Amino acid sequence: MTPQAVVFDIGNVLIEWQPERYFDGIIGEDRRRAMFADVDLHAMNDRVDRGENFTDVIRQTADAYPQWQSEIWHWHDNWLNLASPVIAHSVRLMEALQSKGGPVFSLTNFGIETYALAATKYFFLRGFDRDFISGHMGVIKPDPQIYKMLESGSGLSGKALLFTDDRAENIAAAKARNWRTHLFEGPQGWADRLVAEGLLSTEEAR
Repeated sequence: MTPQAVVFDIGNVLIEWQPERYFDGIIGEDRRRAMFADVDLHAMNDRVDRGENFTDVIRQTADAYPQWQSEIWHWHDNWLNLASPVIAHSVRLMEALQSKGGPVFSLTNFGIETYALAATKYFFLRGFDRDFISGHMGVIKPDPQIYKMLESGSGLSGKALLFTDDRAENIAAAKARNWRTHLFEGPQGWADRLVAEGLLSTEEAR
């Protein structure tokens, strides 16, 4: 059975998301390590991804850690530089799948405001056949509820879905629902999987 829909994560699948790398370039690795040890910035980002207002969360966090206030506001004011660059081969794979008529969904931990901001730079984010964005759904991966919501919204489940994500825990949650999965470690491996599933030819997957 060929998958009936392909589901893409976005961060580190279609767009690189490496906040540590960004801050290494801004404040140096030693200060970045100190800041990330003092402030749980990934937990801060999870709040945004669950649907809290981006600016409000940043302001609250910056106020709580005055010694890192300027650096925390970098997360807000230069957010597009954190979510960069695009992974061009992955975008070509998305477009190739859609050119063949197969539906392509997103399933992503992303805030409401940050997704809208990202879409001003990465126009392909407006090209999914269905969007499943955690900020709008109020739940983040790997909570089983977000996978159930995709199934309910799309009318597809189990082996009908082929899902790629760069985080093992998110893949494990999808496997638990009997989805086909691919742990994303680079676009070529994903391309090879799409060919193996009969969704693209080798030429189409280049």
